[in-house]
Amino acid sequence: MTDEADVTGLLLAWSDGDQAAGNRLIDALYPELRRVAQRHLRRERDDHSLAPTALVHETYLKLVDQRRVRWQNRAHFLNISARLMRRILVDHARSRGAAKRGKDRTVVLDAMDVEMAPIDVDIVALDTALDKLAAVDARQGKLVELRFFGGLTVEETAVILDVAPITVKRDWTHARAWLFRELRRSMP
Repeated sequence: MTDEADVTGLLLAWSDGDQAAGNRLIDALYPELRRVAQRHLRRERDDHSLAPTALVHETYLKLVDQRRVRWQNRAHFLNISARLMRRILVDHARSRGAAKRGKDRTVVLDAMDVEMAPIDVDIVALDTALDKLAAVDARQGKLVELRFFGGLTVEETAVILDVAPITVKRDWTHARAWLFRELRRSMP
């Protein structure tokens, strides 16, 4: 695993136009991005048509197009990667949903609280609910995006949001409860 200083150096060089640095960066972070993709796709239906490798490759292609981004560090890179994975998964669900009328759009949302059981939700409905949450509390919306779509840990999320890990844990509990209420309300 490449250390934080090496990743930051590669990101800065890539921002300055060094394509070789971008390639070394992707080589260094590919296993982590693949792990995040695998973790996320485990929440999807068993017959989901998007494989972890395809999700990482689509994310990579979108990352390469981020020419105006002035990369700061590993956390910033993972933040952008999480946002891109969210967009890819939602766009994929929308296109598959249009073709199959909703048969390929569900994802399991784990409550991670004893009193709430996991529920299967439409990923497009989750995306809409997440946008609503972000309008109410931008930090909680970003936190869910990072934890759920990006697969980041509490500590990684705390670095990106510039808050203490205990704040991430508290916000994570509140955000999940809010999303569960919102999603249950929208279920038939």
